[in-house]
Amino acid sequence: VEAGAVLDRRLLELLACPQDKGPLELLDGGLLRNPRLKVVYPVEGGVPQLVQAAARAATDAELARPTLAVGPR
Repeated sequence: VEAGAVLDRRLLELLACPQDKGPLELLDGGLLRNPRLKVVYPVEGGVPQLVQAAARAATDAELARPTLAVGPR
């Protein structure tokens, strides 16, 4: 399931990175990106895995990838 299909704008606005408490960006492929720390978090079954242990370093391609548009509030 693509992350954009299950995360709406309201939820995305509420989510924050557990490491720096800043906003996250939604990418295709079921990922939430923190460009400040250059990490990504998975979205599994529509559930963001926002624990530091689930984070991994973002690839250069993931850092360059545009964000997805999300649904209305």
